[in-house]
This record gives sequence, C-alpha cells and structure tokens, in this order.
Amino acid sequence: MGNLTDVERLEGLIRAGRPLITIQTYEEDHALEVVRQVALGDRGLAIWTVLSGVYDGLLDRPVPVDNTTNPAAALYHLGYQNQSQVVCLVDIAAHLDEPAAVRGLRDLVAAMERRGGAVVMIDHAEKLPGIVTALATRLELSLPDEEELERIVRETVKRLHVSRAVNIDLTKRHLSVIVANLRGLTRRRAAQVVADIVRDDDKLNERDIKRVVQLKREMVQSDGMLEFTAAPASLDEIGGMDRLKRWLKVREHALESSGDQPRGVLLLGVQGGGKSLCAKAIATAWQRPLLRMDVGALYDKYIGESEQRLRQTLRQAELMAPIVLWIDEIEKAFAGSASQATDGGLSRRMFGALLTWMQEHREPVFVVATANDIEALPPELLRKGRFDEIFFVDLPSEKARRAIFEIHLKRRGMDPGGFDLAELVEASDGFSGAEIEQAIISARHEASAAKRSVDTKSLLAQIEESPPLSVTMAERMVALRAWADGRCVPAE
Repeated sequence: MGNLTDVERLEGLIRAGRPLITIQTYEEDHALEVVRQVALGDRGLAIWTVLSGVYDGLLDRPVPVDNTTNPAAALYHLGYQNQSQVVCLVDIAAHLDEPAAVRGLRDLVAAMERRGGAVVMIDHAEKLPGIVTALATRLELSLPDEEELERIVRETVKRLHVSRAVNIDLTKRHLSVIVANLRGLTRRRAAQVVADIVRDDDKLNERDIKRVVQLKREMVQSDGMLEFTAAPASLDEIGGMDRLKRWLKVREHALESSGDQPRGVLLLGVQGGGKSLCAKAIATAWQRPLLRMDVGALYDKYIGESEQRLRQTLRQAELMAPIVLWIDEIEKAFAGSASQATDGGLSRRMFGALLTWMQEHREPVFVVATANDIEALPPELLRKGRFDEIFFVDLPSEKARRAIFEIHLKRRGMDPGGFDLAELVEASDGFSGAEIEQAIISARHEASAAKRSVDTKSLLAQIEESPPLSVTMAERMVALRAWADGRCVPAE
C-alpha cells in the first residue's frame, strides 16, 4: 500500500465509495494533475474556482458555465445539473462559512455518492468546517521519490536552456548525488533549487552539489520545524557517557541494514545535564545528519495547521533518511495529552500521530527524544517497544569531568597540563558539562579584562561563585534519580 502512487491512492478511494476527499497542499498544480489522471476516460471532471466558476477540467480551452463563480450557485449547479463523476473544488473552504454553501456542498456530496462519483476539495488551508471533516476522507499527497526528482532536474534544466545556454557537466553518479540531496523537498521547491543553482553561473556540475545541500538546508529551516544541527566531528570531543558510546558502537552500521534497525532512544535528565550533547554524540558516532524538530513551535506558529505540519515534517524526515531526528523537550509539546487538555484534543491527536509514526515508519530515521520532566510525559511514551532504550543522563562523574575540562581547555588554546585538574574536578562536583564550560568561558573573560592568563585559581574562583543546578534544584534531582533507578540505563 505504501508504494502506491497518488493517482492510484485517489483511484482507490473513489472505487471504495468515498464521496468527499480532501487534499491539503501548497502544490495545487500537482494535486489537479492527480485528479485529472483519475478522471480521464468516462468519468468526466468538473472544476470550480472562485474566479473562473465551473468548467470542464479535461478540455484544453474550457468555457466556464455562466453565473457559477458564487460558491452556493456553483454547488447547486454541480449537484443538480452536472453529470461528471469527479468534481474538484479549489480553495472552497474559505467560503464555507455561508449556510447556503454548506448546504450546497452536502447536497452535492449526497448526489455524487448516489452516482458513484466523488467530490475532491483541494485547499491550502488545514481548517475545515466540522461537517466537512465528518464527511471527508483525507488524502496526503506524497513527496517526490528519486525517479521523479531526477525528472524534475532534467525538465527544469531543459526549460532554462530554452532562454539561456546551460553548460551541463555531470556524471551519472554526480546526478544521483544531487537527486539524493533533493529528497524531502516538495516538487516546487526541488525545481526552485535546481533553477537557483543553474542561474548562478549557467552551469550544472559537480561543484553544485554543496550548493544544493545549502539551499535545501535553508528551505527546510525556513519552515521552522526541522533544523540542521552541527554535531562534533569526533566522539573524542564529548566527555563521559561511556555506556552510551558503547551502545552506539555496537549499532554503528545498524541503520544501513535491512534487518531490525534501531528506532530510537529516550534521554531523561535535568536541564543542562548533557542530553543535547548525547543527541549530537549519536549523530557523530553514526556519521548521520542531525535534524532537530521543535514540535512545541507548532502550537504558536501554525494555529489550525499543527497536525498537518507534524505529518508533513515526519514524512519529510523519512525522505531525508538515513538521519538522526532529535525531538527536543518532548514533554513540552505533548504534555497536554496526559491530562484533560484545553486545546480541543489537539495535543492528544498529535501525540497519537507521533506514536503511530514511531511504530510504523520503515525508513532509517533514528529518533532521539529528550525530556527534563518525567511527570509530564504520557505513560504511553514510556511503554516498552516505543524506544530501543531509555537512558538517564546524570551529572558527569570524576572521570567525565576531567575529560570535559581537557576538551574545553584545548578547544580554547590552553594546555590542560598547566592546570591542577584533580583540584578542578573535585571542586566541580555536581556541575554539568555545560556549567564547566561556562566556568572556563567566564574565567577567560575575567583574565582578559585583567590582562592576565587563565590559571587554576581563576577557574576555581568561577566554580565557587556559581552554584550548579544540582544545588539550586536539589530536590528535583533526587526525585528524578529515584525514578530513573531501575527504569533507565545510565548514559555514563
């Protein structure tokens, strides 16, 4: 079922007797072409837009029906005077606040059901009237696969070549790399990337591969849902977490296997304890791109489109696979699903959609979810089988703190051998890796202002002046450790 084309899936819905099908998309041209392909033959196709009114969707130069630009009038005509088996309504959702239009749509759907046809609504908006949602079946358009993306590359270059000479110098392998890097983009955006790199210098060659990656990254991040995150080049740049590193080493090539691929880990711990670093460690160990998904941004930025955006983002992540998908502070996004939420059930629906995807997705997307507040997590998320493992990220041990000091001192051009690391490690008991780094940064600022070098004494002074989170949130630390004992695997 997952390998069916959009045309085949729409055909299947109509054959199954679904009289109202909704397609929410920004790729209107593709959606219309899918509907036309299904309507070819004896079905016939009537299309309505608010500017044109009703017209025959299978003719090259159709003549619109008079007096059908008004939605209610058009729906009446389509329900009682039109004989097409497929009716396509483009951007009609915004007009369904009128009782006459809603009544007309319901009558049209009933008429199409009697004659074995279907109404297809193509809208850019997610929000639909309740009655439409109750009657409708949603069709999610697929993102282009590599075969279609290669066709988009060729057609875009050919179109540009008509108006300007384009010099193409690509091997088959280089073309495959460009196509692979376009995965996860919509058809329109993929064509835009190709057009942009060609227009830069009227060429398409191996050097454009990096440009494709850059433009794709900019487009993905502009959505505000997926963000490419830089990970350390080597695990040697990450102090501690030895148990997690061993776990990763054992599964180093598992994402590439066709057998039981690892699906994800849940990282629990206090804020600032190093969960983010763990996520980066996984991407580093497996040499995979790390994409951070801020699910919480859905509620603020995409009112009325949250569920659609989540589905679209997860689909996009699959097409970018193999990747590490980092869902940061997952409890903030779905905390409402664990109680009687006041968002009309949105949190629970989105949480359910995420859980279903986590269990059913087949592409090599490894999920790293981080959480600070265990009490806010719905019990379903912690059930066995959701994640391969649940790790508890505690404060770094003496050995880990020593490694962290060495890493951050070297990173700033200082020789760890010139410091009393044993004294620094002892003084920083209870400090997180982030707090140790901040102490080094503060000591450098102080030393620069006083025109002297950083030494052990200045570092100790910064450590003593700033109580760590383990002190200011001691009760919470104790409670979290007590919960994790026996339930989680220590990352260290």
